[in-house]
Amino acid sequence: MNVSEFDFLLPEALIAQDPAAERGGSRLLAMQRATGLLSHHQFADLPSLLRAGDVLVVNDTRVFPARLIGIRLPGGGAAECFLIGPADQPDTWIALVHPGQRLRQGARMLFESGGRRLNAEVLGQHFHGRRTVRLWTDDGSPVRETIDAIGHIPLPPYIKRADLAADRERYQTVYARERGSIAAPTAGLHFTPQILDLLSARGVERVTVTLHVGYGTFQPVRVDRVEDHRVEAEHYDVTPATAAALNKARREGRRVIAVGTTTTRTLESLAVDASGDVLPGSGETTLFIHPGFRFNVVSGLITNFHLPKSSLLMLVAAFAGTEHVLAAYREAIAERYRFYSYGDAMLIV
Repeated sequence: MNVSEFDFLLPEALIAQDPAAERGGSRLLAMQRATGLLSHHQFADLPSLLRAGDVLVVNDTRVFPARLIGIRLPGGGAAECFLIGPADQPDTWIALVHPGQRLRQGARMLFESGGRRLNAEVLGQHFHGRRTVRLWTDDGSPVRETIDAIGHIPLPPYIKRADLAADRERYQTVYARERGSIAAPTAGLHFTPQILDLLSARGVERVTVTLHVGYGTFQPVRVDRVEDHRVEAEHYDVTPATAAALNKARREGRRVIAVGTTTTRTLESLAVDASGDVLPGSGETTLFIHPGFRFNVVSGLITNFHLPKSSLLMLVAAFAGTEHVLAAYREAIAERYRFYSYGDAMLIV
């Protein structure tokens, strides 16, 4: 299968640069998985589109401010460090740095704001411009607290503006709990406490999984054949209580509605026992879902609109059919839906 089959033309004006004026105020395009039939709604209509007994599965990961902006030492030239994930030693990270040609092994940086100072030294260079970076504070205060205090929210590169104080709240789900992601599970950004309460009143059960979203969510598919693409490993955790709720629902023929592609990948990564029940557990997943994949757990999906030729679009196409999904995207473009992380949403059941 060619990656080019997942391309489409998107007017730049439809790439959302900011969230909706109010959380939950986005539009919702609903699609019947079997037929491709579409209907137009507001996200606040979601409780009326689900049914009692559905199990809504959300990813409770929390985004941390992974972009550090400061200066090079010595000299004082501008420097940036994007923390991708922890390395093997305490307070060491795998990171992308800028300017890369000047930040080789031994280079140092300083990040400072509001009276807090965070030092960095490049310990090693790796493929695709990555570095191992050691971080420390002058006064011995915890590095993690300093990152949280002075770091910037890592908005996706297609949002062409600097991050704002408001992004610390809006680029985070209302149920975020487990710190560890460098990108939000964006399908969850639409939920408000009020919508969650209405879903509960409707009889929709809610359970959580954790998958910490890594840099792979930003990476383009660089191959021509879909099957040649590889997804970077991301850490997930599914509790016994969540697994038990999923298995009970599946035995009773109730729908499992995944909120987002990250939740979908987590659920479909779970091991299955001889009886067909999914097993709880934690670990790393490199699962790449593309057309031809057989879904074992997920029977409904809430998702945002994704980039052309992206692995996330391929996952949605695997779930609902490439022709149906691309037709839905054409309809969304014609109706001026907002795309990507701060954009509108789809419901596929």
